[in-house]
Amino acid sequence: MDALIAAAAVFVGLHLIPSTPARGWIAGSLGENVYLGLFSIASVVGLVWLILAYRTAPHVEIWQAGAALGRAPAIVMPIAFVLLVCGYTTRNPTAVRQHQHLQARDPAPGILKVTRHPLMWAIALWAAAHLAAKGDLASTIFFGALTGLALFGMALQDARKAQTLGAAWGPFALTTSAIPFLAAIQGRTKPRLGEIGRWRIAGGLALYALVLVAHEWAFGIDPLP
Repeated sequence: MDALIAAAAVFVGLHLIPSTPARGWIAGSLGENVYLGLFSIASVVGLVWLILAYRTAPHVEIWQAGAALGRAPAIVMPIAFVLLVCGYTTRNPTAVRQHQHLQARDPAPGILKVTRHPLMWAIALWAAAHLAAKGDLASTIFFGALTGLALFGMALQDARKAQTLGAAWGPFALTTSAIPFLAAIQGRTKPRLGEIGRWRIAGGLALYALVLVAHEWAFGIDPLP
């Protein structure tokens, strides 16, 4: 369990660096491209360590999930996969080296009118649903770290973008929201299904179906108990 705690701490700490002054110092010393390359490698290594530590951690039950919580991933994951596909296929000024899209005629297309952080929400929903369904200490550490990082990371990312992009960030932030549908509820934007892309929604659901079928083979767990 100590290895899992250490891996989780390193992984979370690593992903907090871009929102601290250390990022500017490292990127300034090494160059932006070198920094991004090293950060990507470190992220992959950290994730692999975290997964391996989780898989070898002892099982210590904290609560019994029961049938209702056990089905949480099957209910939540379709939404997560749709957000995942939408996030990866929609230009987003919050992504690395995509701030130039703030100057586009519509800087918040498609899914960004629902939330400006679709990928973060995909991770948060995936992790939180599996956290609820597991009920053991190792899963609480593993999925809890990823849930917290995704949710907290949105606020950190917004703060960094506001600081680095200045006035260019303001209009985009005012017409979008980190919390899904908040900007729409407040009348600051209007999501449209056609703009999000029916093919993106279909692709997310198809990916969910594929993972559902392969889940027991890949992870040894039936996702539909």
